[in-house]
Amino acid sequence: MNAIEIARKMETDAIQFYTEAAQKVKYPAGGEMFETIIVDEKKHLEIVNKLLKSLDVSVEDLQPMKDIKTVFENMKEQMMEKVVVSSDELEAFKIAMQMEKEGLEFYKKLSSGSATSKEKAVFDRLVSDEQKHYDIFSNTYNFLEDTGNWFMWDEHSIVEG
Repeated sequence: MNAIEIARKMETDAIQFYTEAAQKVKYPAGGEMFETIIVDEKKHLEIVNKLLKSLDVSVEDLQPMKDIKTVFENMKEQMMEKVVVSSDELEAFKIAMQMEKEGLEFYKKLSSGSATSKEKAVFDRLVSDEQKHYDIFSNTYNFLEDTGNWFMWDEHSIVEG
C-alpha cells in the first residue's frame, strides 16, 4: 500500500469513526461538531482520491473553525449549562484528537517527500486542516471535562454575551 492509499484509508476510517461518534454523543454541540468534521474529511477523501487517480486537484478552502464557531453560536444558551458527559463520550474526543494528530504527522511526511509543488501544496493544506480539527477536538474535550473552568481558545472566545 503506497502513501496515497494509506491516506485514503485514514480519511475513510475517520469518516466512519466520526459518523459513529456523532450518533452516540449525547452532547448536541458535540454531535454537530462531528458532523461538520465529517464534511471536511469527505472533502479530504475526494482530494486524496484525485491524487490516487493522478487527476488535477484543487484545494478547496475549508473553514473548520468558522463552521464550528457557527455550531457554538447557535447553541450558546445550552452551552452555558453544566454539561454531564459519559466517559465514553470523553473517550471519543480523545480518540478523535489522536486520529487528527496522527493524520497531520502523516501528511507532514508526505509534504516533505512530495514530488511536485502541487502535491506539496495539497499535503500542506491537509496538515493545516488536521491541525485545526485537532484544536477543535482538544478544546471540546477540555470544555466537556471541566465546563466550569473552560475558556474557549483562551481570549478568542466563541461564546460571547
